[in-house]
Amino acid sequence: MHKTVLALVAVAALALAGQASAHARLITGSPKNGATVAAPKALTLHYSEELVPAASSVKVAGPGGAAVATGPMALDKTKRVVTVPFTGSLAAGAYRVKWHMKTEDGHETDGDFGFTVK
Repeated sequence: MHKTVLALVAVAALALAGQASAHARLITGSPKNGATVAAPKALTLHYSEELVPAASSVKVAGPGGAAVATGPMALDKTKRVVTVPFTGSLAAGAYRVKWHMKTEDGHETDGDFGFTVK
C-alpha cells in the first residue's frame, strides 16, 4: 500500500508540474475566431500566461494574403492582454491573424485564427 501511495503522489506531482509549465493559450480574441464584424480599429488578444512582448509578435494578412499594417503591440498591466492597433481602415474581406508568444517562464507558442470584415 505504501508503494501505491507514493506512486499516486508522484503522478499527481507530474501532472501539476505539467500544468505549471504549460504554454500560453489564446483564451479569447476580439474579433473572435470566425466572426464577421465591422472593421475593427485593433486586435485584442487575451492569453493564459504572462507574456514577453519583445519576444512575441502578431501578424495580420488581409484579402488576397496582403500584409496588414499595424502599430506597435501593447501589453496591459496583467501582462496577459495584447492589443495591436491597425494603422489604417480594414477593407471588406477575410483576414488571418498569426501570433507567436513567449511567456515569462520561457515557453513559446504559436497560433492563428481568422475573421471577416463586412
